[in-house]
Amino acid sequence: MKKTALICLLAIGLSSCVTIRQGEVGVKRTVGKISENYLSPGAKLFNPFASRIIRVPIRTENIEVNLTLPSKEGLNVEAEISILYHIEENQATEVIGTIGMNYEATMIMPVFRAAAADITAKYMAKDMHTGNRLEIETAIRDQMKKILESRGFVIEAVLMKSIKLPRGLYEAIEQKLEAEQDAQQMEFILQKERQEAQRRTIEAEGIRDANKIISEGLTPQILQYKTIEAYRELSKSPNAKMIIGSGANPILMEP
Repeated sequence: MKKTALICLLAIGLSSCVTIRQGEVGVKRTVGKISENYLSPGAKLFNPFASRIIRVPIRTENIEVNLTLPSKEGLNVEAEISILYHIEENQATEVIGTIGMNYEATMIMPVFRAAAADITAKYMAKDMHTGNRLEIETAIRDQMKKILESRGFVIEAVLMKSIKLPRGLYEAIEQKLEAEQDAQQMEFILQKERQEAQRRTIEAEGIRDANKIISEGLTPQILQYKTIEAYRELSKSPNAKMIIGSGANPILMEP
């Protein structure tokens, strides 16, 4: 009998102690009434016959959602979205007292679905697939915060992990991107050709100006002087030569 009584006392003692881990707070319910103060991490004693301690996570939680979103043009876009949130520590007792432990299904998900549908309906389907994704994520998060922040939930981020557009639209976007790339490539080629044409024009203008300067400097006296210089150089050659002319237009003959 003593052994049985000892086992019963030990069982009661163990059942009247609960350990609250880091990243959690305890919410004490006594005879159906929620205590206003939360319990911090650590070992806590309570009366198992009249009380219950509910462990509530206050660390960041991730909800993975797959849903179909409407677009501005009336198309349905399949999306995979993550919702990152946590419960405000000092409002944990209010969350459990007014919403209950099933707060994700009761509060967070309905608000998210309504906010996501409301925001994406303002955007074209292609905007969800391109550079406007961050803008859409931020708008959904901000709309959720308006409703949930006062209820004890902190919405950290809404992340659109993947977007699946209708097949025809996806192909049209790819074709448009390819056309834009081709246009950019053609513009690059044309720009390069324009630069080459400009270079050739500048080069031709330089040659023209140089020839003009040379022609303006060739006076009759200079031409005569150059002719005499040429005769002098020819006279130094060991080969016999005959020069016929008046000196203005000489003709050179070699035997």
